[in-house]
Amino acid sequence: MVKHWYPPGVRAAADRLAYYADHFDVVEADSPFYALPTPETAQRWAERTPPGFVFHVKASGEMTGHREADRETAFREFRDALAPLERSQKLRGVLLQYHPRVVKSQAALDELVAARDLLDPLVPLVEFRHRSWLEEGERAGTLDFLERKGLAYVSVDAPRTRASNVVPPIAAATHAVAYIRFHGRNAKTWNIRGARTSGERFDWRYAEDELHEWVEPLATLAGEAEEVYAMFNNNRYDYAPTGAQMLRRLLDTAGVAASGGAEPLPERPTLF
Repeated sequence: MVKHWYPPGVRAAADRLAYYADHFDVVEADSPFYALPTPETAQRWAERTPPGFVFHVKASGEMTGHREADRETAFREFRDALAPLERSQKLRGVLLQYHPRVVKSQAALDELVAARDLLDPLVPLVEFRHRSWLEEGERAGTLDFLERKGLAYVSVDAPRTRASNVVPPIAAATHAVAYIRFHGRNAKTWNIRGARTSGERFDWRYAEDELHEWVEPLATLAGEAEEVYAMFNNNRYDYAPTGAQMLRRLLDTAGVAASGGAEPLPERPTLF
């Protein structure tokens, strides 16, 4: 991003966030999955973004089965770290991307309800990484459960493969908040071993026709949910922001109301 998207001279963290907030009105902060920020950092996130800016934050690995920990302790430490952002009313949802070993079971269903209670009033955004949740015979039951329990299903665009840790691209709203994550479609790198960065895994630049496939589903979701977020996780080079801007143009052309992802107006009138 620094090399390929931010202009020369935009290098400091505060400057990057300000530049980003000029172009987008929502961000998904994934760094807490790896290590929680300090409350001071969360406070700076709140202070450095304009009114109305929205944060969704990825749950720590201890919260979603990626690393062993006491569940209630992990959720409490997460809430404490992000408390300044939550107090600012800019923190909207918490992305619960569960480990692929979390298959559909009664124990896993109970875990989802417990997570909801520990995150209240934040929106629990549930992303499954095992196909058992969305197989043909399980899909309706899974989505019904999420809706009844107040959990937001995370739709995904991912490689078109039958790998067990890839779920099909189903657009569904089970909450007032609907959420889509665009992971890219690089089947060759999805389960790559030894990657130094996540960008090596999500190495995919979306083509216009691929994003056009989501215009109609997004329009449908907009009629079913109060808020719809389209978030790009194909974080190689500038693939995510440019993909988001392309999707915004497609939505505009189709007459689907959207915000963010557009070039900001110049600060001063120009001839061009």
